Amino acid sequence: MAKIVILGAGIAGHTAAAHLRRKLNKTHEVLVVSPNSNYQWVPSNIWVGIGKMTSKDIIFPLKPLYKKKGIGFKQAKVMSFYPEGSNQLIKPHVKVEYVTGEREGTEELVDYDYLINATGPKLAFDLTPGLIPGIHNTYSVCTFGHATEAWKALKELIATVKKTGENAKIIIGTGHAKSTCQGAAFEYILNVEKVINDSGLRDKFEITWLSNEYDLGDFGMDGMLLKYGRKNISSAEMVKSVFEDRGIKWITKSGVNKIEKGVAFYENLAGERKEAHFDFAMLIPAFSGHGFKSYDKAGQENTSKLFKGFMLVDADYSSKPYEEWTAQDWPETYQNPSYDNIFAPGIAFAPPHSISRPRKNEAGTEIYPAPPRTGMPSGITAKLVADNIIDQIKNNNKNLSHKGSMANMGAACIASAGYGAFSGSGVSITTFPIVPDYKKYPKTQGRKLGKTFGDIGLAGHWLKLTLHYAFLYKAKMKPFWWIIPE
Repeated sequence: MAKIVILGAGIAGHTAAAHLRRKLNKTHEVLVVSPNSNYQWVPSNIWVGIGKMTSKDIIFPLKPLYKKKGIGFKQAKVMSFYPEGSNQLIKPHVKVEYVTGEREGTEELVDYDYLINATGPKLAFDLTPGLIPGIHNTYSVCTFGHATEAWKALKELIATVKKTGENAKIIIGTGHAKSTCQGAAFEYILNVEKVINDSGLRDKFEITWLSNEYDLGDFGMDGMLLKYGRKNISSAEMVKSVFEDRGIKWITKSGVNKIEKGVAFYENLAGERKEAHFDFAMLIPAFSGHGFKSYDKAGQENTSKLFKGFMLVDADYSSKPYEEWTAQDWPETYQNPSYDNIFAPGIAFAPPHSISRPRKNEAGTEIYPAPPRTGMPSGITAKLVADNIIDQIKNNNKNLSHKGSMANMGAACIASAGYGAFSGSGVSITTFPIVPDYKKYPKTQGRKLGKTFGDIGLAGHWLKLTLHYAFLYKAKMKPFWWIIPE
């Protein structure tokens, strides 16, 4: 009998648990350890942030579902790793601490035969002084709780402007010089603009995009050349046209380094230090690793074997200049090189480097997006990790035949551009590959045209809404859920 422990119950962790439980018989144990008692469909938080959905539309409790499906669950947070065992427990294990119930605050050693680290990122608001959700007129849509508070504040601001007739300023974008997840901020700014436009107060609001991207439409993926109708355009041109059409201003090449009430202090690649004033801001924080420690059998710290911020996997982490980076630097199996029974799909793995070109100003401040690994890539990498573990258990196959690098993996992103049955809109973008391969596709900015394209319109809204319900159906493991792709 094998015991597979999964740390985290987000898109990656939940996906891995579901596939493992479906394909392994009950003599094998599948155990999820997560501090969160609920599953949340994070991509729809932006709709919570404009009052079109509530928490109940995007979350459901994990424990009843896992009990029904035969998946173990501990509501606890991982504290430290012992991949070789310790003097307390011979088998490899992790130390966890319960976060609720009668055992809250108590620790336990959880052993495993296979470990999947799907803990995702720490929302590192603390890396930008003053960037605290609900404080200083700044908000977040990173969790459903954050998004609920953002809508409350936005609604109050709209009501105040309507009552007083005074103008207001809104800033949406990134809150750190190396933040990722520009896509979520892009969706939110378009949805906020539509809500304000629908209120009849659009002329009273100045809405500005503030980002660490070098150009609009970078999205942490170095931008892209895409098919748009009958012509080829850059993602920068597409986003610019959308912003111009909606009267949204933009500031790029800039990293926020401090927040005070109603003021974002930032510096740009030209070395200038500036201020942006606002009445409401939603700025995506930096993502970081959780700061886990690891220890060998003798009790000596060996964290460097497992972590480089995030978890080390089968990537090329050697230091080399940007010009020598290749698509082959990216991992394929998400297996830790030191311990072959440990894997890290989704956001939990340490990327070998950024996808966008690294840039810094004369003062040495690095200003460029970290690479995105959310959504579709998280689900795909989690499934392939689960399938490799299943092969090892069932067939004793140590070759890890299931592989999927972000450099040969495509992704589809449906970005909501405004909610409404007949007035809504969505920006549909497919990218292949996610990590550009400039050797294979030198004339099209590292990606294959035909598989990299964009569109915008009402159909995009309906597709986004359909996917919301489809992926929640899948996450709830309802009949034939596995037919729905990751």
